Amino acid sequence: MIRDENGRLSGYVYVDFDTSKRDIGGYVADAKKAIRENLKLPVGYQLIWSGQFEYMERVKERLFIVVPITIFLVFLLLYFNTLSITKTMIIFLAVPFSAVGAIWFLYLLGYNTSIAVWVGLIALMGVDAETGMFMLLYLDLAYKDAQQKGKMRNWDDLREAIVEGAVKRLRPKVMTVGVMFMALIPIMWSTGAGADVMKRIAAPMIGGIFTSFIMELGVYPAIYAIWKWNFGLKKQLRVSGEALK
Repeated sequence: MIRDENGRLSGYVYVDFDTSKRDIGGYVADAKKAIRENLKLPVGYQLIWSGQFEYMERVKERLFIVVPITIFLVFLLLYFNTLSITKTMIIFLAVPFSAVGAIWFLYLLGYNTSIAVWVGLIALMGVDAETGMFMLLYLDLAYKDAQQKGKMRNWDDLREAIVEGAVKRLRPKVMTVGVMFMALIPIMWSTGAGADVMKRIAAPMIGGIFTSFIMELGVYPAIYAIWKWNFGLKKQLRVSGEALK
């Protein structure tokens, strides 16, 4: 068979290897280096890497556009909901919280970075924003309720209100995480067509949701308390002339 590419005669060399042991991008980078050092192409010849590697490069270029746009849109929606840059940034802290679990779980499973993994990470970011927003909502409600009752006089009152808000969030948070686990974990045992792709989408979400659940309950209230004390309650107490404790 006579084949041509861009008006030139072409020939194909098929390379097959176990992608579970090594990522395609790293393999092609090493192969390019070896060919560059050991093979000199004659004038008029051109070497192009195609197949899955070419598709991966195209998607990578799109991700450089899609990921920043996604982050910006999530930030914008959160800001319209909270009308506060500070609150929006606090909610966004859920993203690194979940990234810890996602990366560790991918490492334990031996999964390389792929397009499916990036899809899972993008989906995880949306889930994080949602759960972080609800956590902040419960803390805000507890804080405002204590203020209306006149129980916001010092640091101890602030801590008590935040603990109350965090405790109220515990049950819905556990239910949310439990439902997500019940939906995602069975995917890790699937064996049908497309199972490999689905596992790599689900894996970062499972690991990320787990660490996000722990850190949002443990770290979020502390960050909220520091913010409210230094930039809210302390100034109010100073103005009212009450003693700081």
